Amino acid sequence: MSDSTLIAATRTDGLGGRLLAMANAKALADRLGYRFGFTWNSRVVSNQESHMVDLAKNVFSAEFIDRHWLGDKIGDSRFGVLGGATFTPAELEPIARQKRLHGWICNEFDVFDFFRDDGAGPIRRSETLRGFGFSPAVRQALDAAAACRFPGPMAALHLRSGDIVRGHHRRSLVFANKVIPSTLAKAIVGEISSMGLKTLLIGQDRATLDYLKAETGALLATDFGSGEFKGETACTFFEMALMARCRQIHAGSSIYAVVASVMGDTPFIGAGALFGTRRAAEIVLEELRTHEPHYHPLEAAFGYQWAFLSLEDEIDPAQGREILEKAQALDPQNDGYPMKIAGTFFREGNHAAGEAILKSVMTSQSGRRSKIPLPVMDIVARVARDRRTGKKDIEAFFTAAEAGYPHPAACCAYILTEVLGDKKSASEMAARLVKANPGNPIFRRIRRRAGMGRKPKKRGLAKAIWWLGGLKAPWF
Repeated sequence: MSDSTLIAATRTDGLGGRLLAMANAKALADRLGYRFGFTWNSRVVSNQESHMVDLAKNVFSAEFIDRHWLGDKIGDSRFGVLGGATFTPAELEPIARQKRLHGWICNEFDVFDFFRDDGAGPIRRSETLRGFGFSPAVRQALDAAAACRFPGPMAALHLRSGDIVRGHHRRSLVFANKVIPSTLAKAIVGEISSMGLKTLLIGQDRATLDYLKAETGALLATDFGSGEFKGETACTFFEMALMARCRQIHAGSSIYAVVASVMGDTPFIGAGALFGTRRAAEIVLEELRTHEPHYHPLEAAFGYQWAFLSLEDEIDPAQGREILEKAQALDPQNDGYPMKIAGTFFREGNHAAGEAILKSVMTSQSGRRSKIPLPVMDIVARVARDRRTGKKDIEAFFTAAEAGYPHPAACCAYILTEVLGDKKSASEMAARLVKANPGNPIFRRIRRRAGMGRKPKKRGLAKAIWWLGGLKAPWF
């Protein structure tokens, strides 16, 4: 082992994701006798709808930063990546020497699923996370949570709203598993109560939390003093530390809840564990049937979305369409719903009905946006990348395209380009579209985009060449 080899956490997403990666990386570095380092922004990340990330100096102590902070970012060309394939302690140093690596990037949440260290005890991330050097403000929040007096044994219920329920991610339809819908909360609180536990509700929308508290008697973080913390960062740590003290944590796959689970060695219980997925979806639909007006329209729409995605493989397309149409009525700006509704028609073989929906949406979007992908095409591509949930949708779109329907074909040409990287097939499909519909500006732009090929992920010369190639591509 070598104390000069670095294991680094370099995630650039939200606070929870960064903290979990750091806990993994430092716990592994401590086990192996390596150095630990992390990247973190020295300027506030505030231009992202999904999260805000405070300055490193506002989250961590000066000593911790001086010892472990690597700056805003590091070049990763001289680092290997841990996760995705099994590895052992004995393998890392020879590989690092052979490839002249400075160390390893450790960003995968499930990295320990791939770590093999026979005969050694488990790696305790909880102790590692609790041992981080936090800033005075964060330490004050953690100490305040530790000093709170609970009225009895408690379970936490984490209700995330924000970007997935009310923000831009609600349109993608691939992040729903991160959230327990607020429309399921009453039933969960009832089950928790039957176990002899009180419920701590943690969430983002005060009106929803107040309604659920009035209906169920659950307690809120404000009941323990969260309102006394002015900064979002300190309040978030206070809430995570409160959850960490509970007997169990009920949540979707929200990383905040996972961090709280790690922090307190607290059992983490998923959304379908209490009832099973189908029964949970049925409870949500019943709650909406009787109490929909009590919820914010986007909270109710997400309840329908969550129920549909939970039942999608068990109900027929017409039943699915009925649920989706209720969601769409509450959230008409969500482009994911017409995409899914069109997909239900394609699955039934009613290609004309699905074509009509896509044509209407894409024509409307094209009038507001000249670039490809149009929003609905981007959503189809996101679904195509999620192989667990998107397989049937994408098969239905390609079936409709092969049957000669142009708007699903346009979406498929973009999937071939950007998801599958099949420039040849994409260009051929787009060329057929233009030949059959020479006056359609959407199809001409699709052909141009297919000719450019897949967009490079990293900035630099490759992306510049790709962009210049687009300038040369023909418009018709």
